Amino acid sequence: MSDWNLQIEDPAGRRSLTLAQLQSLPATSMTTELMCVEGWSQIVSWKGTRLSNIAPANAPEYVSLKTPDDLYYVGLDVESALHPQTLLAWEMNGQPLTPEHGAPLRLVIPVKYGIKNIKRIGTIQFTPQRPKDYWNDRGYDWYSAL
Repeated sequence: MSDWNLQIEDPAGRRSLTLAQLQSLPATSMTTELMCVEGWSQIVSWKGTRLSNIAPANAPEYVSLKTPDDLYYVGLDVESALHPQTLLAWEMNGQPLTPEHGAPLRLVIPVKYGIKNIKRIGTIQFTPQRPKDYWNDRGYDWYSAL
């Protein structure tokens, strides 16, 4: 994971952040309920930085997040993405994320079902076009709001 970088694309261009650079941004800790569309839920404590801390000043309407291999992808409306509880998390229950839980960085978005909480983020794109969404492509609601 030492070679991992978060790629960020927005109307101003492209940039890359290491985990250490992300961890130097203002950190937020919170405890939320992670809810699955299958009916289960779990209380989890998270630590990370708000996604809004990396957003461009005039963010377009949508945000696309993808894993480094582009096999899993999530689309969000910008209002949900910039919600104060939406985190780019590197810690879960007081410990660094494990690969199983999305190390080195995952999305935590309590206003959405778990299918939107993408693990192992590789790219975040701020875009005016509504992006594809893995589970929407398989019949689930694009917004997946609670």
